[in-house]
Amino acid sequence: MLADGDEFEFATPNWEENNYLASPLIDAGYERGSTEDLENMGDREVDEVPHGQPVQETPENESEWLDPDTLVFTESPSEDVQGRYEEDFEAIFDRIREETGKEVEYNKVDNYAASVEAMRSERAHIANFSTGTTAFAVNLCGAVPFAVGIGSDGAFGYRLFATTRADADDIQSVEDFARDDVTMAHAEPASNSGHQAPSALFDQEFDVTPEEDYEVEFSGGHSQTTRGIANGDYDAGPICSTCMKDTVEGDSSLEFDDFKIVWASNPFPNGPIAYRYNLHPDIIEGIKAAWLETDFSGTAYAERTDYTEFVPIEYRRHWYDIMVIQRYNDVEYEQGSLSE
Repeated sequence: MLADGDEFEFATPNWEENNYLASPLIDAGYERGSTEDLENMGDREVDEVPHGQPVQETPENESEWLDPDTLVFTESPSEDVQGRYEEDFEAIFDRIREETGKEVEYNKVDNYAASVEAMRSERAHIANFSTGTTAFAVNLCGAVPFAVGIGSDGAFGYRLFATTRADADDIQSVEDFARDDVTMAHAEPASNSGHQAPSALFDQEFDVTPEEDYEVEFSGGHSQTTRGIANGDYDAGPICSTCMKDTVEGDSSLEFDDFKIVWASNPFPNGPIAYRYNLHPDIIEGIKAAWLETDFSGTAYAERTDYTEFVPIEYRRHWYDIMVIQRYNDVEYEQGSLSE
């Protein structure tokens, strides 16, 4: 049933019996996890990565080190973020210059695959990858994830929101996604919350297998899924919770009460900052310091990212759940898998 928003409890949403409009979840800050969630991820005992290869070590042979005159930064395309690159990145680029003595440039890419290819071909040395793309980047281009952002209130990460329209009375649970008259949108193949996680978790939790129990239509991104559900192009779909928040807040034609959430996952880590494994060790140390030793409060970079500081992470621990999900889905870390 559609529960009264006043009844929403952060720790016990009781999804078995309740649906909620998106508004009380957003009001409660439920679109993100907590620093406690982040710490629990980092405390896990993980001897080996569960899928794919571990991060590559910096080469011992100095002849293999990259020492470019200009460091190039890229990021996976953000949902509804406008391209004020010079202004938005001024704070972090200034810190990179200060710590490394190198100039910095921004390399704009249009999709997940292009962000990985940019680092693989050494056209990018630093990147902010999306959560689901990170394992591809580790395996295909030698990326070393080292930091994630947290907000001023300690919030981090995001959830998968299983979403439909507020007036969809005939859709009460993920099980209803499998009905023949329900049109389902997923974001992109490599997207964690938009495809990989629901492909695994819907199957495990609800015995609903995307691409078997319902046909998947790729919308092209979380904002497209959000707008598509609101406009009636799709009946439902899995959406990154923070992407939904950004999309609705950035579009005057949308309201949170337009959407109903029938289930939400535990938090996932947000996309990390990563560097190419074979950069000169002095550059690597400078890059780490630029993010990990800076308070970005009050900067355009903090406004763009929603993060005032960045904290260290370890790929094999913090990305464990992501790798398990991708193993469950038989994901092969090949460039074509990012866009097929």
